[in-house]
Amino acid sequence: MTQLLQYTQLGQGEPLLILHGLFGSSKNWQSLAKQFAEDFTVYTVDLRNHGNSFHDSLMNYELMAEDVRALAGHLDLNSCNIIGHSMGGKVAMLYALRYPQSISNLVVADIAPVTYQHSHSSLIKAILAIDLNQISSRSQADKTLATDISDPMLRGFLLQNLARTDDSWCWKVNWQVIQQQMNSLLDFPLEAVAPIGIPTLFIRGENSDYVDDRGIAVINQTFSNARIETIRNAGHWLHAEQPQKFSELVSHFLT
Repeated sequence: MTQLLQYTQLGQGEPLLILHGLFGSSKNWQSLAKQFAEDFTVYTVDLRNHGNSFHDSLMNYELMAEDVRALAGHLDLNSCNIIGHSMGGKVAMLYALRYPQSISNLVVADIAPVTYQHSHSSLIKAILAIDLNQISSRSQADKTLATDISDPMLRGFLLQNLARTDDSWCWKVNWQVIQQQMNSLLDFPLEAVAPIGIPTLFIRGENSDYVDDRGIAVINQTFSNARIETIRNAGHWLHAEQPQKFSELVSHFLT
């Protein structure tokens, strides 16, 4: 039996799926989802091995695109709009390439359909080094993590995945599997059917290196009806750093 991704639903109107990035969850998109819910029925989704969705020993974009297809079928969505950030952007792109009839409009945030070198191995190593049995509070976990990860905003983002059960702490992210499957997550399986003509908006952060000239060339080869916008004073987490500008670009594109 297919396991379904967990999601939250807000608003009414045309369906809009939001797919988070690596180490993220649907919670990262709550504020923007409320804004988009003024015009759309918004589904913020937890991808496999993240948030409240199921943990699995396999993780690649083919499987994650099929996860989204199964959820869309469960929700009886014949066609929908999709926003995907980073890893979620790759899931959204592959889903669009495989099932173009299922997508009305596509928004891809700070990622291109190419292979990357950002392994994040040091972050995962630092996370796995924490003995949760010795952690009594989130602030203690933060202090422990600070030895290896100096950026407090990054630590805060990662620690959103730390959850309290009845008598212990646990991670909602399946760090071990992500570590094992990282090469698949850095890759992107370009489909032979490209290019496709779905209206597509790529948004990149001015201070991010994720969508460079090489990425733009592949974007133009793969998505024939795409345009690229750059948000100033924003990095890879552009939707969190410049939420108002991000919201304006997306809303204008979708409506």
